[in-house]
Amino acid sequence: MTKYTGKGVYGAVAMGKISVFKKQDTAIKRIHTEDSEGEKKRVAKAKQAATEQLQSIYDKALREVGETNAQIFEIHMMMLEDDDYNESIENIIDSQKVNAEYAVAVTADNFAEMFASMDDPYMQARAADVKDISQRLINVLTHNHDGVISFEKPVIIAANDLVPSEIMQLDKDKVLAFVTCHGSINSHTAILARIMNIPAVVNLGTDFTKEYDGREAIVDGYNGKLIISPN
Repeated sequence: MTKYTGKGVYGAVAMGKISVFKKQDTAIKRIHTEDSEGEKKRVAKAKQAATEQLQSIYDKALREVGETNAQIFEIHMMMLEDDDYNESIENIIDSQKVNAEYAVAVTADNFAEMFASMDDPYMQARAADVKDISQRLINVLTHNHDGVISFEKPVIIAANDLVPSEIMQLDKDKVLAFVTCHGSINSHTAILARIMNIPAVVNLGTDFTKEYDGREAIVDGYNGKLIISPN
């Protein structure tokens, strides 16, 4: 029996088998290009596709968690149109003569670091939102279709982290609970878990590898504990 302690998000208890969710790594290469205008057009096209995806998620959230909570994805769409965010991407493309993917990744890191350094816990948690929308842009640019998590049987999802769009696209009938290595109780992911009544514990501080797959576990959302192979 192994115990980990983190922060409980939703006060409930669940028991079942763990399924480790590993995101596909997108290796972002720094590629030199003189066609800055072409790269900026690629970003604009990717933003349009990302916005359409977010609109679809927003519509689903509107039906399932109500207008107030669906606004999370309205905020994401607004962040995609943020002047500072977009100017940063374009400036990196122009000044460094690099590809769109690299410019988005650097901007994401810079903005996430800025939010994480703030004193307000709510603003610190916005770092995850910047990473979420940036990864969506990168996925579109690289034709990576990561993001929808599906399982055949109900499981406890174990991941390094989960973003709001991944939570919203879950099949609730197949999710007993979720646990993450990182994350904040102030994140939009945590807010959605509470609204959707999903037992969850975040910030457990352990990297979930495939060795955890299929092992029985208890998620104690009241006390913020994960118990693996309970006796």
